[in-house]
Amino acid sequence: MSRNYKFHNPEGLYFVSFATVFWIDVFVRRIYLECLVNNLNYCVEKKGMEIYSWCIMPSHVHLVFKSNIQKPEELLRDFKSYTSKEIISLISDNIQESRKE
Repeated sequence: MSRNYKFHNPEGLYFVSFATVFWIDVFVRRIYLECLVNNLNYCVEKKGMEIYSWCIMPSHVHLVFKSNIQKPEELLRDFKSYTSKEIISLISDNIQESRKE
């Protein structure tokens, strides 16, 4: 299955899901959950994302959204790329994190 999202209507409303690698339960820790939520809020405030519904589970995220400024695939790509790098950095820097591998 393709890992690229297919957005045929740039103004459309879309449901997407994405998961952590190996479905590791990253979002049970408050610091990583807050990072994800802060980045979603940034996309809403600065990048024209409209979120209609969302659900953050321990290892994955569901979103119903649309994009008013960027193409939806570019917005989602930028969000996922930035957020994943930030969470990996938080995990690496967290001396209390027991699951760094």
